Amino acid sequence: MAKLQVVDQNNKKVGDIELAPEVFEVEVQPEILNLVVRAQRAAHRSGTHATKNRALKTGGGRKPWRQKGTGRARAGSVRSPLWRGGATTFGPQPRDYSFKVNKKVRKLALQMALSARVAEDKMTVVSSIDLAEIKTKAFVDIVEKLGLRKTLIVAKNADQNLTLSARNIPGIKVIDANKLNVYDVLLYPQLVMLEAAAQDVQERLK
Repeated sequence: MAKLQVVDQNNKKVGDIELAPEVFEVEVQPEILNLVVRAQRAAHRSGTHATKNRALKTGGGRKPWRQKGTGRARAGSVRSPLWRGGATTFGPQPRDYSFKVNKKVRKLALQMALSARVAEDKMTVVSSIDLAEIKTKAFVDIVEKLGLRKTLIVAKNADQNLTLSARNIPGIKVIDANKLNVYDVLLYPQLVMLEAAAQDVQERLK
């Protein structure tokens, strides 16, 4: 069972936390991470693209000219896909891009993503982050003391002071522990978990 130092918001050690190997020491399989990330991103696609086919185009009900005798090619409608202003053949239609990934696979992928951060020594556990008021400057001081750059901060029931103070800082994202996901963990090179959030995630993923 691995141990990580727990530091305070001034980056001073205040204790240790034991990490469950079944959550933070899982062998990483890139193909599973790839599957879950693709599923997550596909689910976020709006899928609202659309073009008009023959059924959706107005007009074109009358034959432009008679079938024979004009010397021109046959034409049945001015809304033919061959004509300017006509319909589109096999154009994109609204659709749902999401696809199902089993719950156990999603859970395993999250364990792998967390394990990768621990193995790379890119995960920090902070006892708590307390802000007296909503103030970006105060949070920037904490970020500098902890040496954070592009970082995902995981909190359990993050308070408004922390969430709003962090939202204007480029490269910093605060997320609630119950919304932790594979894509965000992999997107941000550094992972900071508040101690309460680390315990909560550990219990949930065991």
